[in-house]
Amino acid sequence: MKKTNTTPMAEAEGKASTGGGDKGLQLGIRLQSVEGSDQPMFSNFTMVQGAPGMVFLDFGFLEPNALPSVIRAAQSGGKVPEAIGGKLSARVVLGLDSAVQLVNQLQQHLRSLQPQGQKAAEAPAQH
Repeated sequence: MKKTNTTPMAEAEGKASTGGGDKGLQLGIRLQSVEGSDQPMFSNFTMVQGAPGMVFLDFGFLEPNALPSVIRAAQSGGKVPEAIGGKLSARVVLGLDSAVQLVNQLQQHLRSLQPQGQKAAEAPAQH
């Protein structure tokens, strides 16, 4: 039987909301790591794809000079590769309700990082 890592870094704690505006239920949530799931993975590239009722989030790593090299080649009239190789760090599949919750949590977190008095950039219109 594999021992579960119970160090503070291995646990993720947070609040979950059931939605519903002011009437939403707030719950404390504790996620326990399993088989190294608590290890951070660096990502400098993301891609979002959809399927009926699901959203696929791909987190990847591209060499830091890859995109600037392609841009320089394109601007100078040089040959541009058809594709750039990278490494897939993680793929996460979310149901639509979880994807909406993620968007709301990210927006709230990013707003909290802005200095006081600075207006947040408007979110793109949803279709």
